Amino acid sequence: MVAEATSAGDPPAQSAVAHPSRAPGLLALGALGVVYGDIGTSPLYAFRESLDGAGHELGVVPVNVLGILSLIFWALIMIISVKYLLFVMRADNDGEGGILALTALVAPPSRTGRGGRRGLVVLGLFGAALLYGDGMITPAISVLSAVEGTSIVTPALSGWVVPIAMVILVALFSIQRQGTAAIGAVFGPVMVLWFSTLGILGAIQIVGDPRVLQAVDPSHAWRFFAENRLESLFALGAVFLVVTGGEALYADMGHFGRRPIRLAWFGLVLPSLLLNYFGQGALLLSHPEHIDNPFYRLAPTWGVLPLVVLSTAATVIASQALISGAFSLTVQAVQLGYIPRVRITHTSEVTVGQIYVPAINWSLMIGCIALVIGFGSASGLAAAYGVAVTSTMVLTTILLIVVLHERFGWSRRYAGMLGAGFLVMDLGFLGANILKIPAGGWFPLAVGAIVFTLMTTWRTGRRLVGERLRGANVPLATFVASLGSRGTPPRRVPGTGVFLYSTPGVTPPSLIANLRHNGVLHEQVLVVSIVTEDQPRVPPVRRVEVVHHGNDIRQVVLHYGFLDEPDVPRGLTEGSGRRLPVDTRGATYFLGSESLVVTDRPGMAIWRERLFTVLSRNATGAANYFGLPSDRTITIGSRVEL
Repeated sequence: MVAEATSAGDPPAQSAVAHPSRAPGLLALGALGVVYGDIGTSPLYAFRESLDGAGHELGVVPVNVLGILSLIFWALIMIISVKYLLFVMRADNDGEGGILALTALVAPPSRTGRGGRRGLVVLGLFGAALLYGDGMITPAISVLSAVEGTSIVTPALSGWVVPIAMVILVALFSIQRQGTAAIGAVFGPVMVLWFSTLGILGAIQIVGDPRVLQAVDPSHAWRFFAENRLESLFALGAVFLVVTGGEALYADMGHFGRRPIRLAWFGLVLPSLLLNYFGQGALLLSHPEHIDNPFYRLAPTWGVLPLVVLSTAATVIASQALISGAFSLTVQAVQLGYIPRVRITHTSEVTVGQIYVPAINWSLMIGCIALVIGFGSASGLAAAYGVAVTSTMVLTTILLIVVLHERFGWSRRYAGMLGAGFLVMDLGFLGANILKIPAGGWFPLAVGAIVFTLMTTWRTGRRLVGERLRGANVPLATFVASLGSRGTPPRRVPGTGVFLYSTPGVTPPSLIANLRHNGVLHEQVLVVSIVTEDQPRVPPVRRVEVVHHGNDIRQVVLHYGFLDEPDVPRGLTEGSGRRLPVDTRGATYFLGSESLVVTDRPGMAIWRERLFTVLSRNATGAANYFGLPSDRTITIGSRVEL
């Protein structure tokens, strides 16, 4: 057995987030349109819901207004500015962020079988599952809150809010297949206009009543809790709405990098948000009756309709960011083996990461429309919003503690102290949001539980299938040696046969079946295994690893990152030459296909075995997923008892 190529002499992998040709200012502009859409549209509803929302109706008096503003101010500073921008974003996985990338960083697949690591994977999976519920709620509440401004223009339109919101959502999801390259070019400038408008509207009110600036003093928050007691907890759950985009910041880090995201936040987003929230507070100090919609009341009468149009554009952009994030999360989950293969369409030939996942797109659309119809207003949806995001933030903090200790060399004491400080804030918001569960907070938890069940069932099912197949596994070296020990070696036919199998070093059942039934081998045989690394992307120069076992039979391992597109023919072409001295043009590809049988053998509950069988039948075919030519691909089946 001769190793023909290794990666020892290859240059180190470059971070996925490298933008040498783009200035930080341009990247910051792009970040405005993608990263800050969610958190940037919170002023539409967050302040109003904090004073008058599900489970509470506080008096619009100075102690409450200043108390809520103080909570908003310190939430934006401590959770977004300190926790996420200064600490969490340092925990990048080769430049990529997000809870699945973080999970792969602290609990790589090679270590997930151990007790503690398995627990970390479970936490990461549950956090990722909860984000799908967030992906449904954000477009629904954002679009609804924007369209509700039409009722201020004319009360006659109040009955049309829900239908208009549904039309916008259907249109938004319908254009996803076209990709976001064209409209993405205007996202940044529109959001610059949006944040500038937020700041100007708020600043005008602050000038008229500057006493609102007293809210920077945290004592107003403590006085608010002392005055309102139980109701203050319901209000705290609504205050959390101002930081719901924190996870989006981290998840979208790979598109822009830390510096541009921080530049956009401290240079424009944070000042604009604070000015607007404080402006709404100043307005309510003078006009408590405007609690019905303090955001739109900031504008003069003639400016409400243009503000509705701008708000709708901003909420569509915010929704687009969440939808694209759900697509990216799905790709990561598929590559890491947590969900079945799904059809993925790349919508841009030049921009990496612009994808369209039909199954996720239409599922999100159905969920959004159901939420709009079921809750009927942004206030109603606010009760469902927050539980999922706070839970994910808690899980991110727990994983961050592990990263600080293991990856950054922090002592357990200091990593634990910092993490404990963040957990105090996170758990405080989580406790407040748990109170929302009866009023709608159950919805994202239900979605998260369903997605988590699907993920764990698929992961466990694939492990069981692997164990059943390994019972009959033959090491590839043993198989090759047996060919020479036969009295009559098999006849070799012209061409190259490529046999795909998940486990390197093992003879694919399809290869054994082909030899048994046809009695022939190709002149060149490649046994190809796909390995997903714990990093987002693997450069082509490090893609291919080849081991020659003799008899012109080679083991080829193709290495991909969890954000790479696994294209087997292209990967083999990239490895041709020194690494792979075999012409793969015109090669015939062989795949194995398992026919699953539900049994009462130990492993999974019967209902989960049936669920796994359904998932397997509906998974995208391996030939399509791995880019195999349909006219040169042969599938050989085998029976597997679960």
